[in-house]
Amino acid sequence: MSIPFLREFNRLTFQFHIQIQIRFYTRRRDPFPTKICHYLNRAKLIDSIRLSLRSKNPNSTLPNLINHRLFDSFVLTHALRSAPGANSALSLINTIENAKSSNFSHTQNTLHALATVLAKSGRCDELKSLIDDIRSKRFGNVKISFMNLIKWYAEAKDIDSVIEIWDRYRVESKIVCTESYNIVMALYVEMGKDFEAVGVFCKMVDDGSVPNCRSYSIIIEHLVKCRKFFEAIEVFNLLPLMRIKRTLKQYSVLIDGLVGSKMFDEVGVLVNEMQVDGILPSRTISLLLQQVKEEGFLKDVDELFGEICPDERIKNVRFSIDSSDEDEDENEDEGENENENDASQCDHVDGICLKPWIDPRSLASALQNWSPDEVSALEDAKFVWTTRLVCKILRSFNSPDTAWNFFCWVADQPGFTHNIYTVQRIMTLLARHGRTELVDKLIYKIRIEGMRLPFSTIRLIIDFYGISKHADAALKVFNDDRILCGSISKVNLMLLYSSLLRTLTKCGRDSDALEMVDEMILNGICPDIQTFSGLMQYFSQSGDIKTVHKLFTMVKQSGFEPDAYLFKVLIEGYCKSKRAALAWKLFEDMKNSGLMPDSSTKELLVKSLWREGRRREAAAVEESCGEVNVVLPLALPGHVWTISSADLTRVHNIYSNCFASKGA
Repeated sequence: MSIPFLREFNRLTFQFHIQIQIRFYTRRRDPFPTKICHYLNRAKLIDSIRLSLRSKNPNSTLPNLINHRLFDSFVLTHALRSAPGANSALSLINTIENAKSSNFSHTQNTLHALATVLAKSGRCDELKSLIDDIRSKRFGNVKISFMNLIKWYAEAKDIDSVIEIWDRYRVESKIVCTESYNIVMALYVEMGKDFEAVGVFCKMVDDGSVPNCRSYSIIIEHLVKCRKFFEAIEVFNLLPLMRIKRTLKQYSVLIDGLVGSKMFDEVGVLVNEMQVDGILPSRTISLLLQQVKEEGFLKDVDELFGEICPDERIKNVRFSIDSSDEDEDENEDEGENENENDASQCDHVDGICLKPWIDPRSLASALQNWSPDEVSALEDAKFVWTTRLVCKILRSFNSPDTAWNFFCWVADQPGFTHNIYTVQRIMTLLARHGRTELVDKLIYKIRIEGMRLPFSTIRLIIDFYGISKHADAALKVFNDDRILCGSISKVNLMLLYSSLLRTLTKCGRDSDALEMVDEMILNGICPDIQTFSGLMQYFSQSGDIKTVHKLFTMVKQSGFEPDAYLFKVLIEGYCKSKRAALAWKLFEDMKNSGLMPDSSTKELLVKSLWREGRRREAAAVEESCGEVNVVLPLALPGHVWTISSADLTRVHNIYSNCFASKGA
C-alpha cells in the first residue's frame, strides 16, 4: 500500500471523525434532538399564549411566556393570528415591548399578522398608524405591498382606501394579480353593491386577468345571496368546461342555499357531482345533508359518503423505496380552519376549552427528513389522525418520498385508515413528481379491492404526468385505468381527452396527439374550442403549418365560430414561426368576421410583416386598426387549453343580467 494513499486515507478518516464530533456536540447543544420535537414544543408554547390571552388575568402569565427560550417571531406570528381580537393582540405586543429583559425585534411576518388582526377587528386608526410606522422604517426593512394594503383595508371594510390603493396598483404595476379584483368584487358583494361587483368582474376580463376559482366562488355566493339559485348553478356547471376546479366553498354555498329553500332535488344532483369531483365533505355539509335525509330525500346519503369513515380495504399498501428510486427527479380546502385538529384532549384554563394548535405546513416541514427519531417523536405526540388532517399534511410535503413514508406510516396509527380522499391526494402528488411505480402500486390496490376513484383524480393524474413528462404513464391511465371511476359522461370524456392531448404535447408526442384527435372524432367526441386552440398553438410554434391548417379546417367543420382569442393564438403562432404572410391572411379573416386583435397582437403582426419585407401589409394592418378611431382592447379574453371568449362572455351575461334592472 503506497504512502500517498495512506496519507489520503488518514486525512479522510480525520475529517470524518471531526464531522461526527461536530454533529454530536451540535446535537447536545440543540435544545431538541429533532425538528418535530422543536415543532411540538413550539406548539405547546403557542397554546399557552392562546389560553393566556383568553384568561381573566393575562398579565399574570404573559410575561413568563414571552421570556420562554422558544419564544421567537414564529411563535408570536401564530399567537397573533390565533388571538381572539385586537385588544388581546395589542396587549401581547405591549407586554413584549415593556419587558425589560426582552431583546425581541419584529419581523415582516409578526407585523403583517398584527395588521391582519387589527384589520379584521375594524381598528382602522391603529392599522393606519402601524402602516405609517412600517413605512417610516421604525421596524427596519419591513415591506408592504399593494396587495397587503388592499387585503387589510378590505378586511377593515374601508372601501374608499381599497379603491384608492387598487387604482394606484393597476396604474403602477405591469402585472395585476387576479386576487386584487377578487377582493374588490367580494367587498362590493358584501356591501350590497351588486352592479359595482359585476363591473369589477367585467373589468377583470377586459384588463386581461384570467378569473380563477375564487372569482367564480364570489359570483356563485353573490347569486345565491340574491336567491338567483338557477343562475348560480348554471355558472357552477360551466366551470369544468373552463377547466376551473370546483371547490368545497362553492358546494357549501350552493347546498346551504338550496337546503334553506327546500330545493332538495338540486341538492341530490350536487351530491353526485361532489363524488365526481372527489370533494371531501365538510362538517357543515354533512349536517345539511342529514337535514335533507330527515326530510325524506337522499335516503342513501350514508352510502354515498361512506368514504368519510375509515375504509379498511386500502390500509395495507406498502412499497419499499430503494436508493435508485430516491435519486429520481421529481387549488385549497376552502371554508376550513387550518389550525384545527380533532385532538382527543383540549387545553383548559378559566373554564375555556381550546383545541390544540396545529399548522399542517410547519408540521410537514418538520417531517421532511423522516428519520427514526422524528417518527418516534411523532408517535409520542398522540395526534388523532383524521382524513382532513392527513390530506392537509400530504398537500404540504415537498418530497414525494417523505409523503409516501408518511402515507404508509399513518395507515398503522390507531383509529385511522386511509380512504379514497387520502389516496387521491397522494396519487396526484406522486404523479406530479413522476413516481409512476408508486401510482401504479396504488391503482393496483384500488383495482383488486373494487374501490372507485373520482373522475377528477384520473384527470389530475393525466394532467400531472404532463408536468413530470411521463406520456406513456398518462396513456396507460387513460386507456386502462379510467374504468376505476365508473361510467363517464360524454362531456367528461371530452375533458379527459383534452387533458391527455395537453400532456402529449408537453411531452413532444406529436404523432400520438394527432392519433388521439382522430380517435376522439371516431368515437363521436368533438374537441372543444379550447382544445383546438391549445393544439394549434403547439403545432404553429413547432412550425408544423400543415397540421395547423388541418386543425383549423376541423374547427370550421365542427360548427365552431373562431373567436377573437383563437385568431390571436394563430396569428402569434404564425409570427413566431416566421410565417407573417399566413398571419396577415388570418388577420383579414378576423377583420371580416367583425373581430379585432388586441394591441400586443397587432404590434407583433406589424413587426413580423416589416421584418419579412411586407411593408404594404404592415401599413394595411395599421390603417385597419386605426379606422373610425377603433380603440383596440387591452387584452382578448381567453386562455389556451382552458377558457374561451365564449365561456367568459356567457358567465358575464348570466351574472350581469341578474342585476341589469338594478344597474339601470
